[in-house]
Amino acid sequence: MADKSQICSIWLGSETGILKGVSLSKKQAFNFCEMSSLSRDQEVCVMAWGDENESEVLVGSVNGTVKTFSTDKGIFTGSRECGDLSQGRFTGLAVTDSSLITCVESGLLKVWKEGSTDTVEVNVGSGICRMRQNPSQRHRVATGGKENPLKVWDLERPDKAIFTAKNVAHDWLDMRVPVWVRDIGFISDSDKIVTCTGHHQVRVYDPSTSQRRPVLEAQLGEYPLTALSLTANQNTVVVGNTHGELATLDLRKGLMCGCLKGLSGAVRGLQCHPSLPLVASCGLDRFLRVHSLEDRSLQHKVYLKSRLNCVLLSSRELESSSVDVTGDVEEVKAEDDKDEDEVWDTMETVTEKSKKRPAEKEKAAVTGVDGKKKKKVSKK
Repeated sequence: MADKSQICSIWLGSETGILKGVSLSKKQAFNFCEMSSLSRDQEVCVMAWGDENESEVLVGSVNGTVKTFSTDKGIFTGSRECGDLSQGRFTGLAVTDSSLITCVESGLLKVWKEGSTDTVEVNVGSGICRMRQNPSQRHRVATGGKENPLKVWDLERPDKAIFTAKNVAHDWLDMRVPVWVRDIGFISDSDKIVTCTGHHQVRVYDPSTSQRRPVLEAQLGEYPLTALSLTANQNTVVVGNTHGELATLDLRKGLMCGCLKGLSGAVRGLQCHPSLPLVASCGLDRFLRVHSLEDRSLQHKVYLKSRLNCVLLSSRELESSSVDVTGDVEEVKAEDDKDEDEVWDTMETVTEKSKKRPAEKEKAAVTGVDGKKKKKVSKK
């Protein structure tokens, strides 16, 4: 199993269909693709590790294809048709010991068994925005979407959801609160699940109790939340929204801890390091950023030329000598807003005295405080 004590490289999927690898130690970025065959239907929607050793990256595209990329060889080693454009984009991708799990926007969840053409199909409801796997119980997944509440499924008994969330009570105007689950996270060492919504709410559910409504709810800002990731201590969650805002929320009290600055454009991908106080983010502004969760400072920043959809942290080093690289190599720069502030602070301040025109002087001489014109008094 890969050592999770540090980040050596980061993998990202883009709108253009390019798989990107960033080596933080070598300060380089690489594109892995065949540039001549790129098209819009190859946009990367979801990514997941194919094994525990992080030697394979599974890449789900808009056209329903799931490709396998070998991080050791630096090439795509396999491809599988797991859907089509009519079923919608991939909203989740996961693996177990012997199968591949996919889910699309139409609500069709499939379990593809290794070495067999047979699949297990589950209809989880339409309008799905996200499917997530429980890392401690890999045969369980959670789904949710627009007007589709949080549901937990046991893929060993997929006939019926083992948990279905109940909508919150009506608001103060006695109107129904709309449902829009955008992302999901499992809290380790417990049965609790955290979600973020398109109506700027963060909610925590506890399926181990009889209560189907959230046990905690908090509102962040006023814009739709798009992604979340739990920190290493599992007591805090990092969420991002459509306006490039990142914030940390304490799940014990439901209070915001602070904000991470420097982003512009919607956040599409978030992942916290499993043991270090670090979080990586990407989105529409084409930058990969790594922030510290201790002092909220920007540790790494790199421009990757295309809009980014998803991010995976890896403790394996990206070996450029053993990969087939196409595209440009970008230098990773650790920048901070303080650098820009120093430039402005060192600039000389230019002041200019305002000069009144002759007409303005004459007008001022004949106009009183009350705005009425006064007669000029000539001295003899």
